[in-house]
Amino acid sequence: MEWLAEFGLFLAKAVTVVIAIGVAAAFVAGAAARHARTGRKRGTVPDVVHINRDYRRMTAAFERAALPRKSVRARRKADRTERKSRDREERRRLAGGVDEGRRRRVFVLDFKGDLRASGVDALRDEVTMVLAVARERDEVVVRIENSGGAAHGHGLGASQLARIRARRIPLTVTVDRVAASGGYMMACVADRILAAPFAVVGSIGAFAAIPNLHRLLESRGVDVEEFQAGEFKRTVTMLGKNTDEGRAKLQDQLDNIHKLFREFVAEYRPSLDMERVSTGEYWHGRDALDLNLVDELRTSDDYLYEASREADLYHFRGAGRPRLRHRLAELAELAIDRFSIHLAR
Repeated sequence: MEWLAEFGLFLAKAVTVVIAIGVAAAFVAGAAARHARTGRKRGTVPDVVHINRDYRRMTAAFERAALPRKSVRARRKADRTERKSRDREERRRLAGGVDEGRRRRVFVLDFKGDLRASGVDALRDEVTMVLAVARERDEVVVRIENSGGAAHGHGLGASQLARIRARRIPLTVTVDRVAASGGYMMACVADRILAAPFAVVGSIGAFAAIPNLHRLLESRGVDVEEFQAGEFKRTVTMLGKNTDEGRAKLQDQLDNIHKLFREFVAEYRPSLDMERVSTGEYWHGRDALDLNLVDELRTSDDYLYEASREADLYHFRGAGRPRLRHRLAELAELAIDRFSIHLAR
């Protein structure tokens, strides 16, 4: 019995170690997969999905459950006839070089930002792809979910959206959750901004926070020597002793970024009261509408579904089929989430 008890204890320890290693490996793999989804390499071609077909599948699924079989078959036959007729007419116009009469197209892009704006790499290729085929009567809808971050990264993202405006293609940005700071820098480029009633919008400001360990290191007898060429090559530091001149210079740099941010927003939305909205505050959708930060209270789902009635919607979704390791990592993440929920119960 004593031997069995020791063996059981050993087995429990072994299982615990294996689970800990598995959880750690899955966490690392999941982080890598998330990075791969948001910051994919340039040059990879995204999947293009016809959203209208997704809507038709949803409708068909309901009809199969709710309508008599004869009605479902009749509806399907009518839909097929209509699609074939529309496809023939589209091919005829394309063969004859005629663009008039073609259904309007709406190109849907997604931008989920992080502090480094790593999604800009994918956005650049998607915008280029859209501009290669879009016409002035088409439209681009960008669904932004972005809390801001590095000014240069989000500035590049805004410049990509400005390419669409420069080609006179209508650009609509929708904000279902948040477009703040760098996120609003990108959103303001649009011809129209739609926001959900409780979406977070604004935060036109600049911020920096840098920890300083100089006193802690000094108390432990650790000296940090820093060398620089140029008076303000480094304004403040994490390890060395900061000076009032360095702090003042960093504040000047932040003020300049804020000034450029204000001017950029005012260029695209001249009706804004910049003194009121550029304090660094954020507002929810309803208040943002009163301040002209957004143009309409509406979710992206409602806008796209309504547009699908008279236009063809195409969604640029990801970067093609994910590799096996990314799919395994996602499965591992899902397993960990479910295991955590089970433990919480």
